[in-house]
Amino acid sequence: MTDPLAQVIQLLRPRAVFSKGITGLGSWTVRYQEFGLPGFCAMTEGRCRLAVDGEEPVFLEAGDFVLLPATPAFTMSSVDAAHSLRIQPVDPKAASAQNREIRYGRTEGPPDMRQFGGYFSFGAPDAGLLVSLLPRMIRISGAPRLTSLVQLVGEEAAREDIGRDLILERLVEILLIEALRAAPAQQAEPGLLRGLADPRIAAALRLLHGDVERAWTIPELANAAGMSRSAFFDRFVRLVGARPMEYLVAWRMTIAKDLLRGKTMALDEVAGRIGYSSSSTFSTAFSRHVGVPPGQFMRQSGVWDEAGRAARA
Repeated sequence: MTDPLAQVIQLLRPRAVFSKGITGLGSWTVRYQEFGLPGFCAMTEGRCRLAVDGEEPVFLEAGDFVLLPATPAFTMSSVDAAHSLRIQPVDPKAASAQNREIRYGRTEGPPDMRQFGGYFSFGAPDAGLLVSLLPRMIRISGAPRLTSLVQLVGEEAAREDIGRDLILERLVEILLIEALRAAPAQQAEPGLLRGLADPRIAAALRLLHGDVERAWTIPELANAAGMSRSAFFDRFVRLVGARPMEYLVAWRMTIAKDLLRGKTMALDEVAGRIGYSSSSTFSTAFSRHVGVPPGQFMRQSGVWDEAGRAARA
C-alpha cells in the first residue's frame, strides 16, 4: 500500500544537525528567535511552559514530545516564572555552537527540568512546500519511543564513527514518521496529516500518490472514497487545504523537481513519469507552477545544492 507520508519525508531528505541536553533550575524564561528549520524536544524530567508564536501556550511534562516543522519564535520558561522575570534572548545558531549542555536559571544544584532538544535540516531546497502539508506544531504526550529516538540521535551525533551521517539520516526519518503518525491529526490544521486521518480522504490520497501518472478525475476519486462528487470535493478541500487536482499537480511538480535535480533523465522521461504526454505540455505546466522552465530549473539546482551543502558544513 502506498504511504503518502513516507513519500513526503523521503523527498524532504532530513539530516540531523544539532541535538543536546537542556536543563533548568528555579525561575527562568528564555526567548528563542524564529529559526525556520525543524526543531524538536523531548521532556525527560520535570515540567516547563512553552509558548510558540501563534499557538496557545502549553505545559510540557516528562514524556512529552514537541515537533515544530518550521520552528517559529517561541518562549520557554519554568512553570513558576514570574511575568516580570527578565527574559533571556537565545540565538538558536549560537546555542547550537556550544559543546556543553545548556542550562537555564540557577547554575548550582541539580536541575528540576531536563529535556533533550535540537533541530535538523531538510535536503530538499523547496522543503517549504512539503512542510506546508504538515501541522505547524505537534505535541505528543506520553511518548517514550520518541524520547528514546531523540536520545539515540544525540548519542550518534556526538560520535565520529564511520557511517555516522547515514545512521543519523535514518534515525531522523524514523523520528519524523513516528512523531507524525502519533500526532493528534484531528486537531491539526488542513494538510496531508489531517487528510490521512480521515479514512475516506486517505483512500483518495493513496491513489493519487500511488499512481501519479494516471489522469485522475473527481468522479474516480469520489468513488474510491465512497462519496458523492460534491461531498468528496468539499471534504477534501476542508481537510487537505487544496482542491484534489491542485494537490495532484503540486505533488507531480514536487516529484518532477526531485527527478530534474538528478540530471539523469530527459524531459520526455520526466514528463512521462508524472503523467504528461509530452515534454512541451510538461514544460508549460512546470513553468506555470514553479516559475521557471525545467531546463532553467536544472541549471539552477546545482547552485541550490551547493548552497545547501555550504549551510550544512
